[in-house]
Amino acid sequence: MLCQNCKRNEATTHIKRIINGDMAETHLCANCASQMGYDDVFSGFGINLSDFFGGFLSDTSPSVTALTTVKRCSKCGSSFHDIVKEGRIGCSECYNTFYDNLLPLLQRIHGRIQHNGKTSSKSGQIQQEESLEKKIEQLKNEMSEAVSRQDFEQAAKLRDEIKALENGGNTK
Repeated sequence: MLCQNCKRNEATTHIKRIINGDMAETHLCANCASQMGYDDVFSGFGINLSDFFGGFLSDTSPSVTALTTVKRCSKCGSSFHDIVKEGRIGCSECYNTFYDNLLPLLQRIHGRIQHNGKTSSKSGQIQQEESLEKKIEQLKNEMSEAVSRQDFEQAAKLRDEIKALENGGNTK
């Protein structure tokens, strides 16, 4: 989305204002946001978030100075040194570009790099459906083997179990 002020640069700052119940949303590029006084939203809280997040990155900065050529993000042009210096990531592509450098950082901040929390109910439902499909496929294979062995009683039991799973998801 283009900046609503200059209409030239990509909007990186999104401002929502609610006045008397009416919401107004403004999308600005970094330059226009800075000119309008939105460059440092957290300045009134008594902490500098750039210094705070930059502190997490400080242990990784020596590896950046050792490089002879500076690797830059293809989308925003940031280098890893810029990320360390500013304490924030330039864009979403920076995660892909600097993956190897950011992985230890994210692990240090969050304690782990793999999600271990709750999943949505829809995700759990999909997993159950996939599990049911695998069970049905396994039973069909067993039924085919029973037919090839001419064990028709076992094949009939398996057929009934498959029908029960397909109809209600319950076995006998």
